[in-house]
Amino acid sequence: MRNSIEFKVWGRYALFTDPLTRVGGEKCSYHIPTYEALKGVVKSIYWKPTIIWVVDEVRVMKRFRTETKGVKPMDYGGGNSLAYYTYLKDVEYQVRAHFEWNPHRERLKEDQNEGKHYNIAKRMVERGGRQDVFLGTRECQSYIEPCIFGEGASEYDGYGTLDFGLTFHGFDYPDETGKNELRTRFWRPQMVDGRIKFPRPQECEVNKFVRVMTAKDFEIGKNMVGVEVTANEMDL
Repeated sequence: MRNSIEFKVWGRYALFTDPLTRVGGEKCSYHIPTYEALKGVVKSIYWKPTIIWVVDEVRVMKRFRTETKGVKPMDYGGGNSLAYYTYLKDVEYQVRAHFEWNPHRERLKEDQNEGKHYNIAKRMVERGGRQDVFLGTRECQSYIEPCIFGEGASEYDGYGTLDFGLTFHGFDYPDETGKNELRTRFWRPQMVDGRIKFPRPQECEVNKFVRVMTAKDFEIGKNMVGVEVTANEMDL
């Protein structure tokens, strides 16, 4: 598809936070990447308010390994506290994602040029992304490069099916839903021979209201998405 990209992302550590393990500052990673974390990776590669990235599938290339570290996160009241974070160690994934037009950005219809956005996204994959890429949290720096999804050996090839129970999927933000509220989604993932196919956000079985939130407004010629900006990007 002209709106689809495939890439490999890897790093020394990853932390896909389970909200249930954050009480008291402790953090423990899920064994598999969340939809929201991978969407963050894709948006670090290339993003514009005109488009919405949809993560289709991830392929786990290396075995699950964890490492627990003692850290001293900053307290909101000042100073530091002591906590233990459990990270995934030595991770590598293949990711397939595609973009769709954001139906709630009526003012940006002039920017709906599939060939332009696809070519920019493809170049940004080749260049390692526009922004810093990290897996789950800022301290888990990672790197990307183009790949053909499904090529190469995974340590989970032929492994069979693994179930992971109720797991965080992602957030529903107002700029993508058209509603002035933030909601959170959960689902029950299955990994088959190292592959995990994600449901679309609206297909998740559990959806909870978090708080009221409003979307930032964008307009052609303003907010860094003007026609003159995107025209220059075509020459990158």
